[in-house]
Amino acid sequence: MILFLAGTSDARALAIKIKEAGYRLLTTVVTENAGMEMRKAGLDVYVGRLTSEDFVRVIREQGFNAVVDASHPFAEEASKNALLGAKEADIPYIRYERESQSYENNGITLVDSYEEAAEIAAEKKGVIMLTTGSKTLQTFTQKLLNQPDTRVIARMLPRKDNMEKCEQLGLPQKDIVAIQGPFTKEFNLALYKQYGVTTMITKESGKAGSVDEKLEAAIELGIETIMIKRPKINYGNAYSDFSDILAHINKILNNPKINGDIGGNEDGFSYGI
Repeated sequence: MILFLAGTSDARALAIKIKEAGYRLLTTVVTENAGMEMRKAGLDVYVGRLTSEDFVRVIREQGFNAVVDASHPFAEEASKNALLGAKEADIPYIRYERESQSYENNGITLVDSYEEAAEIAAEKKGVIMLTTGSKTLQTFTQKLLNQPDTRVIARMLPRKDNMEKCEQLGLPQKDIVAIQGPFTKEFNLALYKQYGVTTMITKESGKAGSVDEKLEAAIELGIETIMIKRPKINYGNAYSDFSDILAHINKILNNPKINGDIGGNEDGFSYGI
């Protein structure tokens, strides 16, 4: 049995591949919306955040044989908890990470943190579009909202908790773009033009995160881009290709089709983790 950290479209595709290979797995996601997508794909799912202690407990209680972490490249806390949990429970940990790209020569300002991105944006002023999600929104609003000659446009998922967070942080309703991607280059062009964006802040989420479409539109319009580099985590066994993940799983776990170890809900997963 495999405990699988998901939450993105490519993670869902990988989970389906693993299931089709005959392995039992329980996917974990943070939001109910992501959970619905997993269920639609025929995958068993648990919705909620897990601490490292939670990982150890559920691994031991449910008898998981491996952890496959396909969480978002910036889900740093989740990955660290999964790593620690797998190590403590003494089972293999395998990391799937979207392939990284090089942006060194594209006139993009690369930074190591959200705080650094906010500092640079504050110096630039103008119309700043955030495409970094709601989790770190406060880092930007604290630094930018009261700056003269500065307007902050926040693009994020259209969730109730996100809208409540914007209200609590004092972000005006007219400066919220609540919408879910992925977006085309043409869509980004239209959005940048609509708001008169002069600086765009994004994360190095990989091609699957539609970063290219954001950048191409920004470059075409002469918009400055600040990109936050991925967290540096020593994952150990890390791959960017589905076939490599499956090969590693086959190596450490005998194919369940051979052993007759196939199943779904009847295998007794306890979803109240």
